Amino acid sequence: MINSPKYNKPVFKLNQPDDSYKAQPLPQPSGKYPYHLALQDILPAISPASMAFHIAGDTGNLRAFSYQTLVAAGMVQQCEQSSPQQSQPCFLYHLGDVVYNHGEAFEYERQFFQPFKNYPGPIFAIAGNHDSDVNPDAETPYNSLDAFRTVFCDTLSREVAFNTTNRKSITQPNVYWVLDTPLATIIGLYSNVPKYGFIDARQRAWFIDQLKAAASKRPDKALLVCIHHSPYSADVNHSSSLTMIDFLESAYQEANVKPDIVFSGHVHNYQRLCKHYPDGSTVPYIVAGAGGYDELHAIADTDDIRFNGDSPRLDQVDLLSYCDTKHGFLKVNLEKTPSGVSITTEYYTVPDELHEGEPLTVTLVDSFTKVIEKIEAG
Repeated sequence: MINSPKYNKPVFKLNQPDDSYKAQPLPQPSGKYPYHLALQDILPAISPASMAFHIAGDTGNLRAFSYQTLVAAGMVQQCEQSSPQQSQPCFLYHLGDVVYNHGEAFEYERQFFQPFKNYPGPIFAIAGNHDSDVNPDAETPYNSLDAFRTVFCDTLSREVAFNTTNRKSITQPNVYWVLDTPLATIIGLYSNVPKYGFIDARQRAWFIDQLKAAASKRPDKALLVCIHHSPYSADVNHSSSLTMIDFLESAYQEANVKPDIVFSGHVHNYQRLCKHYPDGSTVPYIVAGAGGYDELHAIADTDDIRFNGDSPRLDQVDLLSYCDTKHGFLKVNLEKTPSGVSITTEYYTVPDELHEGEPLTVTLVDSFTKVIEKIEAG
């Protein structure tokens, strides 16, 4: 429940610095345009009738590794305890910031491969700002996203040199890409290094094309968008991103297409927001960035003078639910219906710590369902 004096809508942080100069150049794609990967090529037995998967962001950590370990263990537990008839999650979609602070290869072992060594399914990802950044003091020079691309954007699945677990590389065709699944088209965007994101004209043109292509597959397939930087947020650390709001809204307008749900990380908490459009449509914006980084981001108080919720860009956006005190992850369930697709998202939290011999219990704190159906002409 939303209780005063917390905001019940997104906010902008005042006096935001312009750090767009930090944007890194895009690397070369590892696959062919338009950068699609079919889930059936990775999981040939995927059901065309129902599918479940996990979503989490900002799982990396430099200090308190217990949080990311518990989040990963909670997802593993769901995979092991569910049966296919109970919507068993078949993969994890990571929303970025796999490792902190500068995307260095040597950090992947302790921040990614070890915590997720028991996760049974493939792990896909978009890069976060920390994955994309470059350490100016690194002993061995490297380029932005070198390690990320080795792990997630390989030309074939194989062992990774800086990994001692059995997890092999994933063959995503680019750092911005589309995962084609039987029940959803998942568009993954790359929002670069700056605090509030950056997307160039080339990726914007690609995104508009993908929105149009995905819309032609409705209502048989849902259209999901994943981006690291949260467009809308009421938190005290980042708040909403004017850059991402303007990027997305202008792309929707040019494509004449809006997605069914937008997922993001960057902000270290859980929020479910919903934007209401003049045409009567609504788009949920879900923040799921509490995947393991030890510092969580609180929702802003209405009397905090550092924030402002009075902006036309924030009109008609409501904060419907949030959790800013626990780490956790999403489970997304998609079901084929006679007239389209049903999407249910469930957000689960994990305890702050486990004592020896204590079983891990994950707690459902929020869920909602959206149904995509064919609109009959009247």
